[in-house]
Amino acid sequence: MSAEPRQLIHVRSMRARDVPAVLAIEQVSYGYPWSERIFRDCLRVGYRGWVATALDDQVVGYGMLSVAVGEAHVLNLCVAPDFRGLGVAGLMLEAMITQAELERAESVLLEVRPSNSAARRLYKRRGFKRIATRPGYYPSPDGREDALLLALELDF
Repeated sequence: MSAEPRQLIHVRSMRARDVPAVLAIEQVSYGYPWSERIFRDCLRVGYRGWVATALDDQVVGYGMLSVAVGEAHVLNLCVAPDFRGLGVAGLMLEAMITQAELERAESVLLEVRPSNSAARRLYKRRGFKRIATRPGYYPSPDGREDALLLALELDF
């Protein structure tokens, strides 16, 4: 794949039929993946989901966002291993931020593992700031891992 994902990747709304492909990426990416039911429930209750697709309509990434009471929350953002480092996560994140702005959210929040240096770099580049730590938020092989709570303030 070329280093210019904006020409090769399309970001669109997630559909129920995308869930099996999303789930496959989730399962190879995380030791403690979301279940199919969680993805379907998120779509059912109206959370905004996106998928990034390659030219052949192969799902190569996904994101899930909730927006309520002036606040957006990135619930999940993941890219298939073979497509990491190509800017796909950035495209997905921009789609979520744009949606948050359209829904008049004042901020976008997310949690990230301190050990996820690639994601932390992406969020820092986009302007997210650390506002708190959630102790023991994530399951890990050694017990629990903290989460860094990051926020991006939106301007109108």
